[in-house]
Amino acid sequence: MKDQQTVLYDAPGPRARRVTLIGSVAAVLLILAGGYFLIYKPLDEKGQFSMDLWGPLIDPNNEVFPLVWERLGEGFRATLIAAALAIVSSLVMGTALAVLRIQLKSLVKRRYEGVATPLAYFLRGLNWTLAGISRVFVEIFRGLPVVITIFFVASALPEFGVDLGDILWYLVIGLTLYNMVVIGEILRSGMEGLPGGQREAAEAMGLSPFQTTRMILLPQAFRIMLPALISQLVVVLKDTSLGFIISYEEVLRVSTQIIQALEDPNPIQTYAVVGTIYILVNYALSKLAEYVQRRLARGRKTRALPTEQAPPAAVAPDIAAASM
Repeated sequence: MKDQQTVLYDAPGPRARRVTLIGSVAAVLLILAGGYFLIYKPLDEKGQFSMDLWGPLIDPNNEVFPLVWERLGEGFRATLIAAALAIVSSLVMGTALAVLRIQLKSLVKRRYEGVATPLAYFLRGLNWTLAGISRVFVEIFRGLPVVITIFFVASALPEFGVDLGDILWYLVIGLTLYNMVVIGEILRSGMEGLPGGQREAAEAMGLSPFQTTRMILLPQAFRIMLPALISQLVVVLKDTSLGFIISYEEVLRVSTQIIQALEDPNPIQTYAVVGTIYILVNYALSKLAEYVQRRLARGRKTRALPTEQAPPAAVAPDIAAASM
């Protein structure tokens, strides 16, 4: 095993390890020095570490501390509600879009033999048209910045007489339109990347194209593309901060209101706390993704283990008894 680990590179000797250690220590010291002189010292000279600015956020004895965290809690609650709705709708619609595009791709190749010629031409033309529409839909909403999509939804729907009442739904629809096409393309590429023999085997068993996609291709694509899917769900959570452009009371807009309402405005401190909470939430999501991926990998390894079969001598009496 040791020879296999070092066959592709030369193991560093004592001098190389010493140089690496010295270089690492020097880099850490340089980063610390840069952080002190470029970040900490300028902020300290401007009084950015005073309790007058940090007190409303970290001092429970501060008179506005409960009010600040009550408003931040409302903002985070609104953020999580919008993120949860957008994540669920994006997953559902993205999965449907991926299955639709896979089915249309298989239908485009169909010749419709045994069907009247005019009807066959009509069906083939319909398949080509639907495939083109789905492709254009994907390219449009994948190419548009999500902020434009959200603003367009909030501006266009009321013009067509569609009043959803709560601003939340405009944000959810905008996020869904953007992220569903991304998730749909992730799943479609995962299904198309599977070995072609699986589809051929399913067809030999008599499964329809839809059954093949639903029962064989789609579950595997979810497992294979899980890291990319989780990364996209983290993007959904972060993109909820764009709700401020349509006046949605998410945490970023609430933070701006808190900064303006305080006697001593503290944008650096407030955004630092909010950013830290965002980082912790996203880190928890990434760890959840790693856990789910490990569980799925362990499940595949368990199913791959050969089952222990009874010896023929032990099976023979049972077969004889069953035949009697």
